[in-house]
Amino acid sequence: MIGKCGLILGISLGYMPALTLATPVQPVMASSNSDTLFAGQVQQFFHQQYASSGMQVKTIVTTPPVRQPQCLSPQFSLSPNGRTWGNVSVAVNCNGQKSYVQTKVQVSGTYWVAARNVTSGAHLSTADMQQKSGRLDLLPPRAILDSQQALNAVTLRNINIGQPLTLSMLRRPWMVHAGQQVQVQATGSGFNVSSAGKAMNNAAAAETVRVRMPSGQIVNGTVAADGTVSIAI
Repeated sequence: MIGKCGLILGISLGYMPALTLATPVQPVMASSNSDTLFAGQVQQFFHQQYASSGMQVKTIVTTPPVRQPQCLSPQFSLSPNGRTWGNVSVAVNCNGQKSYVQTKVQVSGTYWVAARNVTSGAHLSTADMQQKSGRLDLLPPRAILDSQQALNAVTLRNINIGQPLTLSMLRRPWMVHAGQQVQVQATGSGFNVSSAGKAMNNAAAAETVRVRMPSGQIVNGTVAADGTVSIAI
């Protein structure tokens, strides 16, 4: 039996597609129990948002039933920059009136942990990582769900065996180093000029680097995968 402390919904979904800011929910079959009606509407909303994914999700609505909006066709929305699991606030537009319901979203899926002790400054290889299954909402922020986010990355601190990998533990390898001579490609409308310069900071691929040109001029460019620097004029 569903208690007044919350409604528990079980749905299946996968890794976070783009969120729709305002999604109308089709009317749910009428029920003598308004709590059950609202539960079905919330379940349908999450199903629409994440139908293409494969994670196992259980949603607990913690807003008391007496404060839950009731209408046949509510519009639900999630903040584009908000949390997607854990404590999630869902906006509800019901007959032109906007309110919020609080939910706890429990997500189970796969993530990556250290397969062995890794020292600071190491480049992660496939042998350093192991995939695990469990509750994603209980992991530290920015946990690694895709191994490509961690492969060949450089560790910023020591990581213990079994510890979940997070983006804050890693950085991408530098493609250019401060003081290194780099090739600069300047492109514009109808021209392409190449010249050498000296990098003034470390930078990974796709990051911005400052380069001092032979004339003494300092320019900002983007590091390519081969270590060259591209400047658009």
